Amino acid sequence: MAYQPKKRKITAEINVVPYIDVMLVLLIIFMVTAPFVSQGVDVDLPKTQTAETVADMNPDSNTPPIIVEVDKDGHLGVSINNAEMAHDLSLDELVARVKAELAANPKTLVMVGGDGRTPYSNIVETLDALSHAGVGSVGLMTDPLDKPGN
Repeated sequence: MAYQPKKRKITAEINVVPYIDVMLVLLIIFMVTAPFVSQGVDVDLPKTQTAETVADMNPDSNTPPIIVEVDKDGHLGVSINNAEMAHDLSLDELVARVKAELAANPKTLVMVGGDGRTPYSNIVETLDALSHAGVGSVGLMTDPLDKPGN
């Protein structure tokens, strides 16, 4: 009787354990680095007593305003529909994004928030570019002034 080796059935399987290890390492890296990701332009708004809220300015609209921010170094950022702030935009990129949103939702308010320490010329350049782009009305953002006794 001649020896015949056992015939094994060939199976095609993928060992996923190394992929799970890599995925867990990536998850840990993202969890550790997430707090360091910038969420927008850091703007320290000037304070005023007579400012209106966005709801007072446009009570008929439920859409959130388009927020344009200029930080103290003149860097521009824009937030549309309360989405994450896109920052470090050029003036042309900012205007293009605002025009695209206004083409889709013409009644959306446009608000410009400038850091209290930014040069006035940066705010004026932004307002001028928005005006040339056809944005009819632009509001200026401020923080409410703390009243004595509060």
